Amino acid sequence: MTKVLMIVSAADHWTLNDGTLHPTGFWAEELVTPYSVFTDAGWGVDVATPGGKAPVVDKASLDGSAGDADTLAEVKTKLDELAPVLAEPLNLADVNAADYDLVFYPGGHGPMEDLAVDETSGRILAERMADNTPVALLCHAPAAVLATENAPGGSPFAGRKMTGFSNDEERAGGLAEKAPWLLEDRLVALGAVYDKAPEPWASFVIVDGSLYTGQNPSSSQDLAERLVKDLA
Repeated sequence: MTKVLMIVSAADHWTLNDGTLHPTGFWAEELVTPYSVFTDAGWGVDVATPGGKAPVVDKASLDGSAGDADTLAEVKTKLDELAPVLAEPLNLADVNAADYDLVFYPGGHGPMEDLAVDETSGRILAERMADNTPVALLCHAPAAVLATENAPGGSPFAGRKMTGFSNDEERAGGLAEKAPWLLEDRLVALGAVYDKAPEPWASFVIVDGSLYTGQNPSSSQDLAERLVKDLA
């Protein structure tokens, strides 16, 4: 059976450039949709967070602006079903990522706060890249690769084709001016070969060898289905 390690942010806020704390967490669709696609394919999924802390859903991902009513209702139902799993995640520090066929990171602004500087996550990502084993990061989750920027010899993500939540999307969401940094800018500064959809919010997935990235919430289904297709 294919085994997936889903690494989820444990942050419940994002510290803005004025020092205020913007409530956040993981984006609901970006967790539950891939989780459902993977388990429907017969895969096993374990959830881990820094410190084994129960992750918090970003409430904005459940309000009317996050999607149509039918999709949101489905996401909420799936999230309720996953409540027991999310209540007791594994401690990331205790996990052997080499035991998993895929390491998957859902987004939300949470990763901008904790996974971007998490040494354990950074080590896992560097090892996966060195071993050429599958890694997937969705929306804001590519922020986690920033924890590899001081790796010996430089970040293994430099020169790799990637996408992630764009500057245009952050501006449209209203947080760009308050953000301490923007994901697109930091990925480019790291040396990644960044690309994005022609229009904000459109689904966009990039595959570069064993590295899979999706740009935004709309990419959740397409990214997960591509992984199932390729790893089957």
